[in-house]
Amino acid sequence: MKNQKFKAFVVRDKNKSGIESMDLDELMPGNVLVKIKYSSLNYKDGLAVLNKSPIIRRHPMIPGSDFAGIVVKSDYKRFKKGDKVLCNGWGIGEKHFGGFAEYARVDGNWLIHLPDQFTLEQSMIIGAAGYTASLCVQELKKKVSPLKGEVIVTGASGGVGSIAVNLLSNLGYNVIAFSGKNFDYLKKLGAKKIINPKEYRYSNKPLSRELWSGIIDTVGGDVLSSFLTEIKYNGIAVSTGLAKSHELNTTVFPFILRNITLAGIDCVYAPYIKRVNAWKFLEKNLDKKILKNIQTSKDLTKIKEICTKIINRQVMGRILIKI
Repeated sequence: MKNQKFKAFVVRDKNKSGIESMDLDELMPGNVLVKIKYSSLNYKDGLAVLNKSPIIRRHPMIPGSDFAGIVVKSDYKRFKKGDKVLCNGWGIGEKHFGGFAEYARVDGNWLIHLPDQFTLEQSMIIGAAGYTASLCVQELKKKVSPLKGEVIVTGASGGVGSIAVNLLSNLGYNVIAFSGKNFDYLKKLGAKKIINPKEYRYSNKPLSRELWSGIIDTVGGDVLSSFLTEIKYNGIAVSTGLAKSHELNTTVFPFILRNITLAGIDCVYAPYIKRVNAWKFLEKNLDKKILKNIQTSKDLTKIKEICTKIINRQVMGRILIKI
């Protein structure tokens, strides 16, 4: 395969990006070479491609924070040629060439085998967002049961939010969606009710009326700050995003007077077994029939266009990138 050419979407610097032809020899070091079939585009990828945040750590860079494909060559004991694999996180698309390309060379520790119940295409409709949603729901499930009352998902029409709503609903939770977008879409995913952010009364009190047994928050800022004051005694807030803001203005009162937990979820550097279990959880609890309905399919030529849309919150569900 020496000198073989392949296509990739490359960010050369802060002002130059586009599809290029590269040699396999230009790929970064790793012990597994993968022929990529699908990737997905996440909010963080939009920030990286459009240089809206310092996501990319070195240039040139191939963005794309996940991919699914077939092993072409492996010097790592866990994988052999022909294995179907997927990769989420580990800094790909930030400091190591990512998924917006026909090939990737990575550390075998970063890969897991494709789960039995999903195709390569389905695994990237789920992608990093669905895998993150799985981690969030598992964390919430540890602390509160469906019998404890309503749970709320913020940014519910986004990638993480959409899959979190469906997982929670399938587990028997009474799910409230916090979103200003397509209400029918959210109800089909399993939301019992939708709260429009424009109609929500944000609280600046240390404590407000107890409403929610738990929350999965993907937006941060004053949304999370306000909902923290409304969580019931012994409830939990699971934080995994900053689509609105990275800042959090709160007090200790919800924690020491209502015994609530604020749990952070990192999907990038989670260990191997945690990743495998997250995908097993998805196999068991996600309704695969929704996947076609929550995805928008694009190719490498549409990367910049769809990045602009996701940053401007004009996208619902998941964006599948066909390589």
